[in-house]
Amino acid sequence: MATAASVALVAGPMTALPAFAQEDGAEQTAPESAEDADTSAPEADAGDEGTADAADTDAGDDDTATGGDDDNAAAPSEDGDDPAAEGEDEASVEGAPVEESASAPFEAGETYEVGSDWPYWGGGSSAQRYTPLDQITPENVGNLERAFVYRTGDMPEGSAEGKYSPEMTPVKYGDDLLMCSAMNILISIDAATGEENWRFDPEVPNEAIPYGASCRGVSLWTDPDKAEGDACATRVIEGTIDARLIAVDAATGEPCEEFGEDGMVDMWEGIGERVPGWYAVTAQPAVVRGVVVTGAQVKDGQAEDAPSGVVRGYDARTGELVWAWDLAAPEEMRDGPPEGEVYTRGTPNMWTAATADEELGYVYLPLGNSAVDYYGSNRSEVENEYATSLVALDATTGEEVWHFQTVRNDVWDYDLGSQATLLDYQGTPAILLPSKQGDIYILDRETGEPLTPVGEITDLPQGEIEPDYVADSQPVSEWHTLRKDPLTERDMWGFTPIDQLWCRIQFRRAEYEGYLTPPSTDPYIQYPGYNGGSDWGSVAIDRDRGLIIANYNDIPNYNYLVPREVADEKGWKSIAQRQDADGGGGGGAEGAGDPQIGAPYAIQVNAGWRSGLTGMPCTNPPYGGIRAIDISTGETVWDQPLGTARRNGPFGIPSMLPIKIGTPNNGGSVVTAGGLTFIGAATDNLFRAIETETGEVLWSDVLPAGGQANPIAYEVDGEQYVLISAGGHHFMETPIGDYIIAYKLPSD
Repeated sequence: MATAASVALVAGPMTALPAFAQEDGAEQTAPESAEDADTSAPEADAGDEGTADAADTDAGDDDTATGGDDDNAAAPSEDGDDPAAEGEDEASVEGAPVEESASAPFEAGETYEVGSDWPYWGGGSSAQRYTPLDQITPENVGNLERAFVYRTGDMPEGSAEGKYSPEMTPVKYGDDLLMCSAMNILISIDAATGEENWRFDPEVPNEAIPYGASCRGVSLWTDPDKAEGDACATRVIEGTIDARLIAVDAATGEPCEEFGEDGMVDMWEGIGERVPGWYAVTAQPAVVRGVVVTGAQVKDGQAEDAPSGVVRGYDARTGELVWAWDLAAPEEMRDGPPEGEVYTRGTPNMWTAATADEELGYVYLPLGNSAVDYYGSNRSEVENEYATSLVALDATTGEEVWHFQTVRNDVWDYDLGSQATLLDYQGTPAILLPSKQGDIYILDRETGEPLTPVGEITDLPQGEIEPDYVADSQPVSEWHTLRKDPLTERDMWGFTPIDQLWCRIQFRRAEYEGYLTPPSTDPYIQYPGYNGGSDWGSVAIDRDRGLIIANYNDIPNYNYLVPREVADEKGWKSIAQRQDADGGGGGGAEGAGDPQIGAPYAIQVNAGWRSGLTGMPCTNPPYGGIRAIDISTGETVWDQPLGTARRNGPFGIPSMLPIKIGTPNNGGSVVTAGGLTFIGAATDNLFRAIETETGEVLWSDVLPAGGQANPIAYEVDGEQYVLISAGGHHFMETPIGDYIIAYKLPSD
């Protein structure tokens, strides 16, 4: 079981909250230039077919994830009517009505419901990436056709070339799809036709781009004190890559003037010197009881004296700071830094999506590592305590409730990149946490205590660089892990015999002692690499079948530390040092010549460990997969490679072969009550429908650009749609595009 070092609890007041009522009356937790350009009918891909025997997935009522998202539900309105699914049953709060309040935090209220709508980035408030819609089934999915193709018009120009990775997932609310483009242009389109309703351009400059221009999504908030039709009664909220928080009217796109200054809040306040590209928001904020909670991406590997990883809560109505959580000075910085000071520099940040828990009033923060990833001896004790942890905060006060650490003294860049998912696990309100190293944990979301077995691996190698810092033991999930067995020389692969020989020589040259081999000035192998395991696409839960659907990467990195004097000779500079020379940001891979100023070593990372001869990976395929896991047992039900070789080949030349090799992937899936899992993510530019019970690919369509985004499902006028953003990804080397593509069955 977990040790005290794995879970930390902070005593705090617990608020008694009203229960939510189900139809059966039982109480439960609160609901929650493009290659292959083709905008015509989908094409079948026979090369993606595959079957697997499905295990018994009936987990039983106590063991399946429920999460509380009621079927076919829509967003709440003031009078309680369902604007998007007339006649549907909806959750109601027992007890006294919500009191009006002038400012956040507000009393607990109803959450938007998933069904005809997709009102959150993760679908419902529980972030399960599940829809109760069941019109599209394994029997008729082959008839899917494109309903519309919308183009945002946001394509890279000038210095933004080679730096686009939109990663965008819209929300659907009422009749509209609400989204952001790579450069944070807010857009509303008709959910049935793709016709544009409005757009708002915050005019983000190219110099603000960090690794890539990304906006994964937006959030919604309905003001309990406004009537339907009032300006900004429901607002769309986004964070931008130039570190602004923006709120606009969901109906018109006009800025909410009462929010900050003309609808905008400057998140650079309290951060320090403004260095474009170093501090950027790429994930949608979480909104809990009227408090907008957001962190920011701090560009990795630049310097120990980096912007703070502070997480802040803002009033959703006014944009005023409600609280700040600076993990190194939580009380001193609660109301912002004292005059003349800034939030603690270089601390672990939250670049990915938080999860809101309206019932408990908590927000769950997946934290990354400290500013310098591959050297830790200069870190403070508090950095070591919180890095690579899931932290639960009271969203009304910003006070910590508990935290659970997945890696101690992390020198592998194993940030927690996935949004955690709320579920009921064997009768306990729980939270499921995936990780880049592949371990999946289920925790009591009120206390942080593990509900599934957590073990300890000991006698780990500590290396010669920091033997007194690198931990000799680490927690691991004994319930389920996506991590495969350690690599051997026999796992080395090549497109040609010469390629394979080259990779075997590199394997023999490298330091490799299995999982968690510590950094070295000699080449060393990190497996899994920093893309996972699970990354920002997160996992999905089919609560009807009791399954977790997890796509993952299975590919190492090949790294080495670079002594400071050598890095200086190479001219490696931090983003702050070079901003005057080239405008700051950059689109290169994380760790590729990162200077780590302040540490005695820089870092060089070969992400995906490619052969220097052909550019092909040095390890055997598959390089990525998708897996179904039984929630009741943690056992694998099926596991299939995800992606074909059609766009992969030596020297960057596409082979066009439909061989299922399993490619690296970015982005997650949506699971439907109809028994299907829809996913893009892979680098072959295919959007797939997979039978959830078996893992068999039943349908696919060639996208006009990379599908590195999470898809959604929704309903309009009784017709079910599935939709994906085909924006491509510079790091994943897929074609860049600006496409939003929706599918449905032919109308009768």
